[in-house]
Amino acid sequence: MDFFSFGNIIVYIDKFIKFINSIFFIVLLIGLSFALIISPVDYLQGDTVRIMYVHVPSAWLGLSIFSIIAISTVLNFVFKIKHLFLLIKSLAPIGLLFTCLAIITGSLWGQPTWGTWWAWDARLTSMLVLMLFYIFFILSFKFFKNKDSLPKILSSISILGIINIPIIKYSVERWSTLHQPASIKFLGNSSVHSSMLIPLFLMLLVLLLYCALIFLMKYKTEIIKIKKQNIKRL
Repeated sequence: MDFFSFGNIIVYIDKFIKFINSIFFIVLLIGLSFALIISPVDYLQGDTVRIMYVHVPSAWLGLSIFSIIAISTVLNFVFKIKHLFLLIKSLAPIGLLFTCLAIITGSLWGQPTWGTWWAWDARLTSMLVLMLFYIFFILSFKFFKNKDSLPKILSSISILGIINIPIIKYSVERWSTLHQPASIKFLGNSSVHSSMLIPLFLMLLVLLLYCALIFLMKYKTEIIKIKKQNIKRL
């Protein structure tokens, strides 16, 4: 199909990048205004609670991106869809970025709240394990060049890594942990007031746009690499 030609894909990517660039800084300014100025301070944590507006969306994105990668890896292994291969390669560093950001901001938030930068409890440890799985993905692309063995290795990492996702999700409910239970529920009543939910979802939108921008640029770079190798189709 002509839609999947290198030229068309790059054209569409450039259009999406241009669109995101046109709205990103406006959304960023609005999000930061709500997060840093308009949203109220917490009656217990004070201004420290504002770390939530980066920490929570980063954790959500880290988990979501790994889930997308895991599903795409299995589909690529079964159906040999090279577009998915490039998607996985492009998303892995981004997922690592947001997972590291979640861990770092969680540590910054934990020190004044718990009195310690780190605790080896279930939630924090399982997030650290998620970070390691992202690193395994990236190292696999770097050191395993065989086109037959690489999909098998990526699928193995995905199967092992996806087991960690529900552990992260339910660790605060099943085990004793310093981390508080989920305060935001998409299918139930959230314990977080709307004055904090609005800036939280605005910052989620900011990070989503940033994620999309990095992904499109990375995906475009991978396509150009293939194009330079004189491959006309993915």
